Amino acid sequence: MGALSHLKVLDLSRVLAGPWASQVMADLGADVIKVERPGSGDDTRSWGPPWVSDPQWGEVPQSAYFVSANRNKRSVAIDFTDPEGQRVVAALARKCDVLIENFKVGGLRAYGLDYETLSQKHPGLVYCSITGFGQSGPYANRPGYDFLIQGMGGLMSITGRPDSEEGAGPLKVGVALTDILTGLYATVGIQAALSHREKTGEGQHVDVSLLDVQVACLANQAMNFLASGVQPQRLGNAHPNIVPYQDFETQDGHIIITVGNDGQFRRLCEVLDMASWADDPRFATNTARLASRDELIPLIKAQIKKLPSAYWLERLEAQSVPCGPINELADVFADHHVLHRGMKIPLPSGAEGSVSMVGSPLKLSRTPVEYRTAPPALGADTEKVLHEWLGSGEAGVTELSRGHV
Repeated sequence: MGALSHLKVLDLSRVLAGPWASQVMADLGADVIKVERPGSGDDTRSWGPPWVSDPQWGEVPQSAYFVSANRNKRSVAIDFTDPEGQRVVAALARKCDVLIENFKVGGLRAYGLDYETLSQKHPGLVYCSITGFGQSGPYANRPGYDFLIQGMGGLMSITGRPDSEEGAGPLKVGVALTDILTGLYATVGIQAALSHREKTGEGQHVDVSLLDVQVACLANQAMNFLASGVQPQRLGNAHPNIVPYQDFETQDGHIIITVGNDGQFRRLCEVLDMASWADDPRFATNTARLASRDELIPLIKAQIKKLPSAYWLERLEAQSVPCGPINELADVFADHHVLHRGMKIPLPSGAEGSVSMVGSPLKLSRTPVEYRTAPPALGADTEKVLHEWLGSGEAGVTELSRGHV
């Protein structure tokens, strides 16, 4: 039994941030019911190729994107723009502990599925709304997407090569990182609200926005700016506060070296056969190295480029200097440590030859994550969930379960 196996979650969200939050809860044991539009479902079901096939889905493959964020859930297909669908979804909401949605601000009010309406009959409901800009403020009614928020939230201004280098310009991160982080923050907020409910019996509205999360996750870069008033610059793969902390070209590729203190720097100098650098006033401390970045980095680059990556990695690791390769995904999922940590798992259906999935990073000693079910086919669980949560005597259940709504 998972740590959250006592919880029922109604997931009205689509795409990534909301489904990511509900998948984390589902991995930890929560019973997550994903409400989808009949016929089309979550937008990401069609975001292929690539596609994932499995016997449980029949001849209808699922997009790899959808599969990445929807395991351990059950799907019900209900059209809540229809009055009967609204009534049934509201009835499901009254049976759940948590509701997650990512419609535009006020978008569910017309269907009686907003927090104010539902909480009147279910005051213990923890209702999480995920939007681009939050439930209040000048931008509240704007749509928000990860790429847009990476730009508006400052992340792209500090990501990419500096203006002095070829290929300069702002860049987004290679995955929808703001969506992922928003999903994780939403999960934290939901757990905090559930803890409050355990003590008081009161539910609450959890308001999480992509822009808020992106600004919060600027972390040290944001504080660098607030402390100094100076706009952080794009540094490519270099670090704004630590030197050397970046990639270096070798004779046959690239490696990363991340020196976090002066002792590590001294050991790096010894590996490079340049022990005198550790006592050079320009380089002896991190503060000095920051000031002398433009002098030190070319010296290190010249040494590293003389020999192949394997040579440097072996010797740097032997001296406990943090370093590593720049892996492609084939390397990542062949890495013996990644495999040992369970980050590559078979599709839970267990079908022979099925595609693999990415595992959960959460390792709990007493209530470990369980991979119970593969992402569901659209509406696969409608009849079972409606009878299980609402009972066979609930008017309209039979018609809904047959897909008439």
